[in-house]
Amino acid sequence: MNQPVLAVPGVPAALHRGADDLPWLPLNDGVSFQLLQVNLEAGLWVLRSRFEPGVTVQRHRHTGEVHAFTLSGAWKYLEYPEINRAGSYLYEPAGSIHTLHALADDNEPADIWFAIRGANLNLTPEGKVESVTDAGKILKIYQRECAARGLPMPSVIGA
Repeated sequence: MNQPVLAVPGVPAALHRGADDLPWLPLNDGVSFQLLQVNLEAGLWVLRSRFEPGVTVQRHRHTGEVHAFTLSGAWKYLEYPEINRAGSYLYEPAGSIHTLHALADDNEPADIWFAIRGANLNLTPEGKVESVTDAGKILKIYQRECAARGLPMPSVIGA
């Protein structure tokens, strides 16, 4: 018989968010996301993103490391030959530059879990920084999109 595990005084409890606990909101054309966790002090943002087939995201550089796990669909970085499919794990070191592209001939969105430290520096074709997205900005975007839809403030871990 399984007994429930009781919280131990003085020990932080594990935090859970179910698949439907946080709303899916638009980020860009063909891109939606759930913001799962933010840690502003550590510069960490964890999100799940869906990219419709054929969508290409602006070329960007990361100031910190990124961990990506593909849940479904297929995508790649235009700068690399590898294709990420369900079960693929991708590590991006700080300083990496790439252009995410969801494969156009796929029949479902690319559904990807990301843990990002630092910022995305979105680049112009000439390589100049056009805009910056970090933990604070993505939290503001998520909260703004919830408010615009009349949704309650989301229960993002760390927010």
